[in-house]
Amino acid sequence: FVVVVFISLIALYLVKFFDISYPLTLVTTNKSTELAVVGEGKVEVTPDTAYIDAGITVDRVSSVAEAQKMINETNNKIIISLRKIGIEKADIKTLNYSINPNYKYENNENRVDGYNGSVTIEIKVRDPQLASKVIETVTSAGANQIQGSRFVVDKPELYREEARNTAIKNAKDQAQKMAKNLGIKLGKITNIVESLSNQPVLYKTMMAEGIGAGGGVGAAQIEPGSQTITSVITLYFEKK
Repeated sequence: FVVVVFISLIALYLVKFFDISYPLTLVTTNKSTELAVVGEGKVEVTPDTAYIDAGITVDRVSSVAEAQKMINETNNKIIISLRKIGIEKADIKTLNYSINPNYKYENNENRVDGYNGSVTIEIKVRDPQLASKVIETVTSAGANQIQGSRFVVDKPELYREEARNTAIKNAKDQAQKMAKNLGIKLGKITNIVESLSNQPVLYKTMMAEGIGAGGGVGAAQIEPGSQTITSVITLYFEKK
């Protein structure tokens, strides 16, 4: 033992004295004990809520007060008309109310040439079948812009559970197939992670034709289409 220790010390001294480089290998081991499998579930849902954005604009009005009066009168008329067809006050929201001067460059200076005003009214329609009637109502009441309509699922969480259950079943089925192909046995599920994809909102924009105030043209047919509620589940299984 003493001889071995002595020889080792001599060897280390020679390595240091002659600055001899020697190989050094680090070995790490990582034994995987889990199998992660991703499953996806989808549910097609018909949107149950529509949003209509109606606009009022006035141009080159002589004063701020006049622009405000014109906008307010039309705005109030629209709200009264919507209430008459059953739209709740809580579902009518006034947005982007603004009045700005219109400038005209003349004789090397900008001068005020009237005032422009605008306001947007957002209407939440809880029955998409009424979307066409809402558009007809607001334009008849004085709205001179329909900036768009969009359809959404008001409570997507009600459908996510169904999508989630489908995703879990999909992940389990895939795990069984993979385990069979790999020749391994699966143990209990040790972890579960859910990812929710961003759900697109379906937009349908109204064209200008036939929606002028009091136009007398039949209401446009507005279709809500469908929306996909998606759940992506990752299951982690013990490997036996």
